[in-house]
Amino acid sequence: MDEKKEIVDENLGKLARDKVTGFEGVITVKGIHLYGCNTYVLTPKVKDGKCEEAKSFDEGRIEIIGEGIKPAEVQGSKPGCEIADLNRKKTIYCQPE
Repeated sequence: MDEKKEIVDENLGKLARDKVTGFEGVITVKGIHLYGCNTYVLTPKVKDGKCEEAKSFDEGRIEIIGEGIKPAEVQGSKPGCEIADLNRKKTIYCQPE
């Protein structure tokens, strides 16, 4: 299958809060699971120079609380992703095959 299906979610980049814990962050990932338990990953801002880990929550627990950032504002010039471990000053680059 050479066809690529692009899934667009209007919530990517929005500022959100978990209704149960109060954890806040920007939605950076939407997980679409085989059996319908979809999830969002919230990535929090740096606090006191330290990075908190992103956390995953079930879709129903998420409430949108702000605009956050537009995906186009952080889009790279080529496909792939960069995962920075800011605590260890190490960057891992992920590229599709």
